[in-house]
Amino acid sequence: MKAAIFYGIEDIRVEQIEEPVCGKNEIKIKVEYCAICGTDVRIFYSGHKKVVPPAIIGHEITGIVAEIGENVEYSDLKVGDKVTVVTSIGCGKCKMCKGGFYNLCPDTKAIGYFYKGGFAEYLVIPQEAVKQKAVLKLPENLSLLEGTIIEPLSCCINGQNYLNIKKDDFVLIFGGGPIGFMHACLAKAIGCEKVVIVDPAFDRLVKFGKNFSDIILWDLNKINLKQEIMEITNGFGADVIITACPAKKAQIDSFDLIGSKGRISFFGGLSKDDSIIQIDSNIIHYKEISVFGAFASNRNDYIKAAELISCGKVDAKKFITDVIPLENIVEGIKKIKKGEGLKIVIKI
Repeated sequence: MKAAIFYGIEDIRVEQIEEPVCGKNEIKIKVEYCAICGTDVRIFYSGHKKVVPPAIIGHEITGIVAEIGENVEYSDLKVGDKVTVVTSIGCGKCKMCKGGFYNLCPDTKAIGYFYKGGFAEYLVIPQEAVKQKAVLKLPENLSLLEGTIIEPLSCCINGQNYLNIKKDDFVLIFGGGPIGFMHACLAKAIGCEKVVIVDPAFDRLVKFGKNFSDIILWDLNKINLKQEIMEITNGFGADVIITACPAKKAQIDSFDLIGSKGRISFFGGLSKDDSIIQIDSNIIHYKEISVFGAFASNRNDYIKAAELISCGKVDAKKFITDVIPLENIVEGIKKIKKGEGLKIVIKI
C-alpha cells in the first residue's frame, strides 16, 4: 500500500509498504481522507516525543470499514460503513479512563502519534482502541470529506464544555486559524451574536473569514483592543475569552480584558520551554474568574461534532480550502506553515 512515512525532521516520503493485517481483536479501515493538523506541521518541523521514526502520522481520519476482527464485538458497525477514528486512547484502568476521559490518561497513546495514523491507504485500529469504541460510524448524510473536520471540531467542543456560553455573551477569540474559526462557529451555533476573532495577521484573517460573514474580525494593528471591548460591553469586559493560539501575550492579555464571572479557556498550548506566564491572581479572586485548560477530546465530543455538521449548524465545507493527493503531503504541510490554507485535506 501507499503511505507517507515520517523519517525525521523535515523528512516525509511517500512509499509503497506492506498492507497491514487485521488481527482478531482489531478493525481495518480503508482510509479515504486525512486532514493535516497543526500538530502534524509541528511534528514535521520539530518532531514529537511520542512519534518515533519511521512513523505514519495523521489523525483527522475518515474511511470505510474494510475488515472487522472475528473477536470484535461492535454491534453498530459493519464492513462498508463510513467512519472516523477517535484519536486519544487511554490505558483503560486509571481514574481518568474509568470516567471516560481517555485524553487525560497519564499514559495516553494516540492514533497518529504512538499508533500508526491515517496518511496511508489502510489503517488497523489496535485492540486498545477497539475496546474504547474509537471507531465512530458517520451519519448517513455526512460525506467522508466533511467528516475530516469532526476531530478538530470535537477538540473545540471539549474546550467549550467548560465555558457555558450563553446567547448574550461577548466572546473574544485570539487566533484566526481553523481552531479559532471553529470556536467561533460553535458559539454562533448556540445563538451567540457577539463573537469576535482577533489576529495580528489580519490579511490572513480576512482571507479565511470571507466564508464566515457572521463573525466579527478585528485588526489588532488598528485598534486598542481593551478600549473596543469596553465600549461594546459598557465597561464590563468580555464574558468568554478563548486563546486559540500558542501565544503567551494572548493568555496574559485575557486577564485584562475579562469581565466579572468571566470564563477563560487556554486552548492553545505554549512551547514546553517557554510556558510560564505572570498573572495578577487578584483578578481571578475579586472578579471570580474561571480559567480552564483544554486538551484533545473524547468519543462524546466526536458524536456531538458529527451531529452539528450533519444537521447543518456547522458547515464543514467552509473550513476546507484544499484537497490534495498524498504525494503532495509535504507541499500541504508547508502551505499551512505559511498560513496559506485553513484546512488542507489529503485524499488518500
